[in-house]
Amino acid sequence: MPSTTMPMLETYPKSINLDRTKLAATIDALNDCAQACTACADACLSEDMVAELTKCVRTNLDCADICAATARVLSRHTGYDANISRAMLEACVTACVSCGDECAAHAEKHEHCRLCADACRACERACRDLLATIN
Repeated sequence: MPSTTMPMLETYPKSINLDRTKLAATIDALNDCAQACTACADACLSEDMVAELTKCVRTNLDCADICAATARVLSRHTGYDANISRAMLEACVTACVSCGDECAAHAEKHEHCRLCADACRACERACRDLLATIN
């Protein structure tokens, strides 16, 4: 099923100060990353060596929350404040780098961590791309 992000942005009655295509891609990457991080945290909790994955679980949950909040903020444009969007995207880049690095450290043993690291890297790139367009 295709994302509804772009069709929703296209229905917005007023102008949006961001490139809608990049904005939609970023919102989709944020939602994908939030889902991957949530699922990875849960998978880590199911592993026999869960004590070794405590930091990974924590980082996953932090990244998931930050990505989800950023997606929600970027989905709202009435009374848009570029400073808030910029701060949220910068926080998301930081969280994605941290989570991506943590998951990458476990990727050889755990496929869910490899997939999550990939989602974090993709989200980081999307956030950086959108950040570059915000004045």
